[in-house]
Amino acid sequence: MTIHVVVVDDQKLFRAGIRMILGTQPDIVLVGEASSGLDAVHLVRDLVDVDVVLMDISMPGLDGIDATAAVTALPDPPRVIMLTTFDDDDNIARAIAAGASGFVLKDIRAEMLISAVRSVAEGTAVLARSATLRLAAQHVPSRLPAPASFATLTERERAVFTLAATGLNNAEIAQTAFLSEATVKSYVSRILGKLGLRDRVQLVLFAIRHELTD
Repeated sequence: MTIHVVVVDDQKLFRAGIRMILGTQPDIVLVGEASSGLDAVHLVRDLVDVDVVLMDISMPGLDGIDATAAVTALPDPPRVIMLTTFDDDDNIARAIAAGASGFVLKDIRAEMLISAVRSVAEGTAVLARSATLRLAAQHVPSRLPAPASFATLTERERAVFTLAATGLNNAEIAQTAFLSEATVKSYVSRILGKLGLRDRVQLVLFAIRHELTD
């Protein structure tokens, strides 16, 4: 699997650093760069295949949060990882509520950035802390009853959903539910498909928004 990435940052030197890091990986291809949120939206819209966008959270004009909302509203949108220099829960929460799949600090080590790109591309990891996800849910104006699609989950799928909604990863769910990691991954994939969710971040937000957490 080749992961197609776009990097968005108003600092040319930072984009060059990301380009060098991603260029060392045979399974990751940088397919575009943008220096503003507005350019990012146009670029992602025009490119045929984008899997992950690395999006600076703070840019002049259309900032990363508004750009993320616009990108994730496109048909078949890529997943977005927010880039930030500060561990700012409120802005990060707003970005995740706008559709981002996670965030990393700009001073992250190269190997961790690569791991984050792969994890988000797979949709198997929640990069945001549980507390940040709960803050993100606060940006939803109202709580709604669970949609009809939730009733289509089997008893075992609901059990896995409940564990995933607490922020547990596949290994932790497997240990708790006495399942293999491969089985858990299969369950999570089916759950996401039935509920129309892109990734684990959306699953946690879905649970919070519809009051399906303990």
